[in-house]
Amino acid sequence: MTTRRATDNTKAFDAFMTTKFQIDAMLDRLKALSDDHFETHPDEINWGDVGTLNHYASLLRQITDSAFKEGEHAA
Repeated sequence: MTTRRATDNTKAFDAFMTTKFQIDAMLDRLKALSDDHFETHPDEINWGDVGTLNHYASLLRQITDSAFKEGEHAA
């Protein structure tokens, strides 16, 4: 008979929490940048700004689609 040993997941938990804190910090920075209209002035917005913002949205959409199993990640 094979017995299962209890696994110590402390290292995995620590690595998980480190990455979670990194993600939280990135989200806080993005929120602050968004609150500042991505450092643009309404009178100075051009199509380059639109393209950049669409690129950011596309990258974030990849993350949210994966996290929430939507889009191409839908079951």
